[in-house]
Amino acid sequence: MSHVPAFLRSVWDEPRPPGPPRRVWRDWALVGVLAPLAVLEGVLRPDLPWRTVSVAVAVGLLPTLLWRRTRPLPMVVICFAATGLVPLLVGGPPSEMYTMAYQLILPYSLFRWGSGREVVTGTAIMTVSAAVSAVSGRAPGPDAIGAFAVLLATVALGGAFRYRAGARMRELEQAKLLERERLARDLHDTVAHHVSAMAVRAQAGLATAASRPDAATEALHVIEAEAARALAEMHAMVRVLRRDRPDEPVDLEPGRRIADLGRLAGRDGAGPAVDVAISGVLDGLPPSVEAAVYRLAQESVTNARRHARHATRIEVRVTADDASVRLRVSDDGDGGLIRPAASPGYGLIGMIERAHLLGGTCVAGPGPDRGWTVTAVLPRNGAAA
Repeated sequence: MSHVPAFLRSVWDEPRPPGPPRRVWRDWALVGVLAPLAVLEGVLRPDLPWRTVSVAVAVGLLPTLLWRRTRPLPMVVICFAATGLVPLLVGGPPSEMYTMAYQLILPYSLFRWGSGREVVTGTAIMTVSAAVSAVSGRAPGPDAIGAFAVLLATVALGGAFRYRAGARMRELEQAKLLERERLARDLHDTVAHHVSAMAVRAQAGLATAASRPDAATEALHVIEAEAARALAEMHAMVRVLRRDRPDEPVDLEPGRRIADLGRLAGRDGAGPAVDVAISGVLDGLPPSVEAAVYRLAQESVTNARRHARHATRIEVRVTADDASVRLRVSDDGDGGLIRPAASPGYGLIGMIERAHLLGGTCVAGPGPDRGWTVTAVLPRNGAAA
């Protein structure tokens, strides 16, 4: 029984889902369609009691749909208060307009976008309203049971979509976290390389200090430069590494470089051929940038082979200038029809995260003619965001 208060407390403290969409054109269009429908129903239904009042209530409550996501609880309170108080004030039966079915959107929005406190409070208000209607006789028993069943299905649908969106968000965060850890491991390899070079130079300087002072001085300059590079890479690693995940296996494979892109070339079984071309000055690039370019190209080629229907060729192009390194991976298939950019997969999310952590950008979408194109631009110095 001790778990019940903890569960209720967790429900009460549940925050609102992030990023509820505000009023969009579809909301205004819905209100614009429902308003004339309510008036038309009032005109065409001769059996509608309290015709003028019913139509006025139906039209007057339509603006609640515009704020149903950002203020779900006040909209539910306004709606249930109006539909419950108006029949008492005019001394007539509750409204039986078919157009009033839009009220079901409000409980759905409450469970989809409301906080835990708003959900609990709104549920209590709806339950009390339904109980008052049943006890007062305004809603016969079968009608009350049917309305309660429909309301329960509506709020269950809102809760299901809320849970689904939350699960999707957690999966996306996990994908971003995994990419941060991969980048941190690449940076760790770079730092280890610099530290090893410093140790070797220090040993050489100590061995030659007595006989060749100039060599010892040169070794100190090299150690200073390596230490500066190691410190910069260490700062980048601290920025991208958020937390540890002991369940993730350690990647012992050495960091890939742009020169390794040639391994992606050729044909993989019955898949499309991969053509790799590299141009520009690539000397002096930080290992983190080279590893990122390779990983982005590798993931893009893998996605193209999996999803590009009827593709015969995948092009990988890398160009570098004094400021940035640009990667472009495109295919000639028709996979753009089944890979909408508005719903990126976890692989693409990781690619975008890695480019962002290095201060660059990564975008993907249908090509100008056909196929799918991934374009990434990374700053040449690999400054982490």
